Amino acid sequence: MTHFNTISDLHKVQGYPPPNNPLFGLKVLKKTTKSLKNIEMTCNFYFICFKKLKAGNLWYGKTKYDHDSGFMYFLKPNQVFGVHDVKLKGDAFSIEIHEDYLMGHPIFSEMKKYDFFEYGTHEALHLSPKEEKIMWSLFNKMQDEYNNNPDEFSKQIILSHVDSILKYAQRFYKRQFIDRKPLLGITVTKFNECLRTYFEEEGAGNKGLPTVSYMASELNLSAKYLSDLLKAETGKTALELIHLYVISEAKNLLVAGDRSIAEIAYRLGFENPPYFSRLFKKETGMSPKEYIHHNLN
Repeated sequence: MTHFNTISDLHKVQGYPPPNNPLFGLKVLKKTTKSLKNIEMTCNFYFICFKKLKAGNLWYGKTKYDHDSGFMYFLKPNQVFGVHDVKLKGDAFSIEIHEDYLMGHPIFSEMKKYDFFEYGTHEALHLSPKEEKIMWSLFNKMQDEYNNNPDEFSKQIILSHVDSILKYAQRFYKRQFIDRKPLLGITVTKFNECLRTYFEEEGAGNKGLPTVSYMASELNLSAKYLSDLLKAETGKTALELIHLYVISEAKNLLVAGDRSIAEIAYRLGFENPPYFSRLFKKETGMSPKEYIHHNLN
């Protein structure tokens, strides 16, 4: 595993000249570029990339992504990323941004709000031809400013284009969720099946409540992508759906009346029965005792 502390070190290994600014790098990769070296890496900076693959694959963590259409992916600092025998089908671009470059600008905080920086590469943003043109237009404007003689306005202008790319990415991801409605429905079904299996096998009583990370790993998705995908389909995040499922199970057990509230809490994976009672009241408007009383009368 190779770790790059600086953008300059990464450019050197990739065979590119050093960036004009050590904290901000731009690269255009031509489709005639020779096959990129195999490398597993982490970096101290953000990545925003557009690519079309002719051959090879990219890895995020332990998940492979290979596709020949135009796509974008977004990486935050210290994510594991791999490149294996990649050949490009069309021109590509790469933007590398060190966090220090963002200091004092609103985008410093905004970057952390974009969930797609925590998506896996197999959850990449697939662009339509029209969307590709928009992203390339913004990149080219940024590159023109980047290559001009810097002045007091340069950084603000460059970051305004970065901000636009991120906002368009968010818009296009929402379009992608809509376009993939059948896939969303399948994921919701698999999510519910996974929950049912977890509780039927009494995994909750032994392992605690299922976490979003656990559910995402079972479905081969990143936690952020799973929550955003479920939100697009159901209006609720993965955690909210887990809680709703647990409360539904709790209602059934409470009405059955053969277990105490504490026993039900432990059976459902709660280490702290008072926390179970608070969550139950938050979701139903009644405490477990009030729910039992209401359903016995």
